[in-house]
Amino acid sequence: MAIGRRGFLGHGAALAAGLAAPAPVMAMAGAAPARQFVVTTTVDLGPDARAVQLWLPLFETDPACQRADVPQWQGDAAVTLWRDPRTGAALLHARWDARQPGARRLVLSQRLATWERSPPVRAAGPLPPAARALWTAPAPGIPTDGIVRDTARAIIGARRDPKEQLRAIYDWVVAQSWRDPAVRGCGTGDVAAMLTSGRLGGKCADISSLMVALCRAAGLPARDVYGLRLAPSALFPSLGRGGDVTGAQHCRAEAWIDGAGWLAVDPADVRKAILEEGLAPDSAPVRALGERLFGAWESNWGAYNSATGLALPGASHKPDAHFLMYPAGEHDGMVCDCLDPPRFAYRIDSREIPA
Repeated sequence: MAIGRRGFLGHGAALAAGLAAPAPVMAMAGAAPARQFVVTTTVDLGPDARAVQLWLPLFETDPACQRADVPQWQGDAAVTLWRDPRTGAALLHARWDARQPGARRLVLSQRLATWERSPPVRAAGPLPPAARALWTAPAPGIPTDGIVRDTARAIIGARRDPKEQLRAIYDWVVAQSWRDPAVRGCGTGDVAAMLTSGRLGGKCADISSLMVALCRAAGLPARDVYGLRLAPSALFPSLGRGGDVTGAQHCRAEAWIDGAGWLAVDPADVRKAILEEGLAPDSAPVRALGERLFGAWESNWGAYNSATGLALPGASHKPDAHFLMYPAGEHDGMVCDCLDPPRFAYRIDSREIPA
């Protein structure tokens, strides 16, 4: 049984720098103490599996809401930590050769500190040109022309202030979208199909991608943020999970406002609360939640990455989704269904460490 902390490929040194520091006990001066979690992903394909590859998303440090420690793993796979040079997403890539004896089992653990994300209070300079180009460009499932551009223009109207434009798009997405419980997983994030059909129902990846596409079409840098619920919510029961969090993936979004920085938005959780808490869309609790999630996130969630359109290193097939929020795998040349954990044979657990 091998126990590892390192094994870098390509941009590994930068990945180590981003993950190496221990999680802090305080978010920032004057802030509430950070919450501490250990998140463990266990994949066990048994002894009958042959050639296997796994790609597991890693948490990364974001000064606005979290700090991640170096991941640790146990297993007999050849393991590499890898960073996507385009989006900065980090993942663990594990490989077993077909002739290698033993079970295909890997346990990945990572410690994470989180704190409440609030609207930016410090002035931020302009986004660097390369980053602005990346986060305003079209991406798989996120076009910025045609019906997306026309819809964004109609929503914004004569508004010229970027934050007012962002708020108009956010309010429109909250009002026009709806959560569809029949959608598998977190959805596919196919914005063009949603707008063309007029069917704006879906789950968090669909609703957040709609938000992101409309922002980009309006010239506002924006990105999906793919992550995982880690603990119960203080707002509504439906917005949290603890313990076994295998199916608790959740996609949020953020947009850049010059002078303020990245502003958090989560229209998908507004729609989730409406459906699962049985609330009227125009009720006082929903209005309060809508205000809360324009600029803030709870501390019961951890962010993986914003890598829409990620190409998995070494993959022989394209993944089922164009984002890495779930474990991804290939088993004897076949793509594992990330939305069927029992057959894929993985489980994710979140344990909160008391302060």
